[in-house]
Amino acid sequence: MKHTSRDIRTANRYQVMRRIIASSPASRQELAAATGLSLATVATLVGELLDLGMVTEVGFEDSAGGRPRKLVAVNASGGALIGVDIAETYVRAELFDLALSVVARAEDEVRPGERRPERLTAQVAAAVGSVAARAGVAEDDVLGVGVSVPGQVDRDGGVAEYAPNWDWHDVPLRDLLAEHIARPLHLDNPLRACAVAELWFGAARGREDAVVVNLGTGVGAGLVLGGAVHRGVSNSAGEWGHTTLVLDGRACHCGNRGCVETYVGALGIMRNLRELAPDSPLLHPGDQTATVDALARGVAVGDPVAAQVVRDTARHLGAAVAGLVNVLNPEVVVLSSWVAAALGEPLLTEVREAVARHALRRPLAATEIVLSPIPTDPVCLGAATFALEGALTPAGRRPVPRAGRTV
Repeated sequence: MKHTSRDIRTANRYQVMRRIIASSPASRQELAAATGLSLATVATLVGELLDLGMVTEVGFEDSAGGRPRKLVAVNASGGALIGVDIAETYVRAELFDLALSVVARAEDEVRPGERRPERLTAQVAAAVGSVAARAGVAEDDVLGVGVSVPGQVDRDGGVAEYAPNWDWHDVPLRDLLAEHIARPLHLDNPLRACAVAELWFGAARGREDAVVVNLGTGVGAGLVLGGAVHRGVSNSAGEWGHTTLVLDGRACHCGNRGCVETYVGALGIMRNLRELAPDSPLLHPGDQTATVDALARGVAVGDPVAAQVVRDTARHLGAAVAGLVNVLNPEVVVLSSWVAAALGEPLLTEVREAVARHALRRPLAATEIVLSPIPTDPVCLGAATFALEGALTPAGRRPVPRAGRTV
């Protein structure tokens, strides 16, 4: 894939801004060392970020002799970013300042039968309007809206190409959203969103190679390779949830049988419970969240049925994760999203044991398996970084005047 000079400049701006957010305040010399860019390049990029009002100079570094170094920090009030998580059961929006701290949240339930694109775009628009109003942010101060949608996404075209759980095919989602939302829109899927969130703020921070396992209604693996999110040639990398785990196993929405998702996704977990104890009070038919929450409470009080369901789920998940460990040899595997957060440590313990039974010894010895430490919705956080990346394109935002300078 060819990269233009504009693509490279955007990527470099993005890396410098990421480092400033991560280690604010920082000197230009520190940023050059962290990014691998030349000091001259970093100085130019920092100047551009100052012109955009996204960073600010905050004094000088303490010096033991020699010329003191100027420090720059993120200008948290220099604009707002909105991240939207469109999931199978909810629409959630979070508004962030430029330091990527959450300022306001809004959420709405997605009911069965209400998953038509037109209905969901209206819910997204309402959530975006709600968080902006709660935060008291004017429309012009929102630099962009990042939207995560399940399935395979044409990022450049803004098209939800295939969402098997909704039977969506080639939905022009960005165009539909643009009818309601006037700010720049940036589309991708939760695998990339979770991977970016962990890379910036979570368990993958400072790691070169990581796998972020997204456990929700859908299942997938966000990949960090060589310190950057890996998208694949058609932005489809990470569809691990639709790899075959059990030959001729359970039917999947994608049309195949025995996919990982059918055993460890929320609906698969409900089926695990139904097959073990069809009359269990832990089972809430038609309500994934209530069932998973009931299982978590059951495990906490020693319910044997709940404990067995978590073990069965972890047994399948561990076998599938072992394949990722063997193939990718990552430094860390992160269990992320709402199912992992709900089942927590009991699931993690069982998964670690299951992976140890299936993975090769050498790659396993180099891999940590952890829960996501991100306290907010990692998908919203990652989606907000999509909007930040868009705002950092050379044409993404006009410079603002600096003191003593006219534009």
